Amino acid sequence: MIRAVIFDLDGTLIDSAPDIWAAANAVLEEAGLPLVSFAQSRGFIGRGARVFVERMEHAVTGSNDPARTAHLHARFLHFYERAHENTRIYPHVPEVLEGLRSNGLVLGLCTNKPFAPTEAVLRHLGWTGLFQAVVGGDTLPVAKPDPAPLHEVVNRLGLGVAEIAYIGDSETDAETAQRAGAHFGLYTEGYRKAAPEEMYHHFRFEDYRLLPGHLAGHVSLQGQ
Repeated sequence: MIRAVIFDLDGTLIDSAPDIWAAANAVLEEAGLPLVSFAQSRGFIGRGARVFVERMEHAVTGSNDPARTAHLHARFLHFYERAHENTRIYPHVPEVLEGLRSNGLVLGLCTNKPFAPTEAVLRHLGWTGLFQAVVGGDTLPVAKPDPAPLHEVVNRLGLGVAEIAYIGDSETDAETAQRAGAHFGLYTEGYRKAAPEEMYHHFRFEDYRLLPGHLAGHVSLQGQ
């Protein structure tokens, strides 16, 4: 019986790519480095802030210098925590999340976004307290696709992995779910690069209004 649905954040519940791009270019401009395009920035997303910065740095300089990377990473986190203005919630997410809660399901969040920017954007969206367990990309020593962050959310909810469904949008999320042995739903309108059929998933959807039906079709909802 499923008792909880755990979500990724960026590219799954929210489209934050424009604000991440703005934060990236603010850092680069401050450092006197070339700027990156929106497409480049969007392609760097998925493996956490540190990897994002490493990819960004390599794209504009052709290399990664440890001291420079550390400085750019610190400055990126500064801007990232304040970057909310252009972030939007994907269509129908709020009512679907509320519907899942009304159905007796617990909600969790497992994201590679660092914890402080995660808390900041949740406050900005009015989602503080919506998720009963939140694990960010720097909560543990490892980040997704290592399965440990997903297992940490499951443990904080007091459940087993067989009692949850995990919803994400990217290759990183798919690998995390596969390595964790979790039931995985792929949101196809996020930041993935591969074709959906090439990715590990139990079901996929392009419209959040379809999610409750997919969950009901693959697992037994609490109370049914």
